[in-house]
Amino acid sequence: MKSTFSDLKLRQLDANLARWRSADLPPRPPTGWIKAVRESLGMAATHLAERLGVTPSTVTRLETSEADDTISLATLRRAAEALGCELQYALVPRQSLADALENRAMALARQHMGTVSHTMALEAQATSRETVEAQTRALADELLKGSRRALWKGAK
Repeated sequence: MKSTFSDLKLRQLDANLARWRSADLPPRPPTGWIKAVRESLGMAATHLAERLGVTPSTVTRLETSEADDTISLATLRRAAEALGCELQYALVPRQSLADALENRAMALARQHMGTVSHTMALEAQATSRETVEAQTRALADELLKGSRRALWKGAK
């Protein structure tokens, strides 16, 4: 497989994300991080409001919006700063990006080969399961060599 800039970016991002995937990160507290950290620090909502330059009722709304997953990243970042925290943000794929591409290519290849195999079987020209699997693997390899964008056309 030829090494391209896209391949390099994929490998580098996969390596960075692997650290996040393997990290034993705690789940978000039910009330959200803002409220949990604020209360753990013994900071009243009025004091956080002063640090943010907002009203105490706005702090309550911020904490509620974080718990409800409706807070913006910019607002969450500002709250983190006011609490002396750092916001760390990442989309962490459940599997490596390379594996995701491989799985998508295999799914497309199986879909295509399923149609071809069905047609051939109707014409009494069925091939062995091993042959179909080898052809599917070869098609997946070809798909991986092509445009990555093409792998996702029509994907849901």
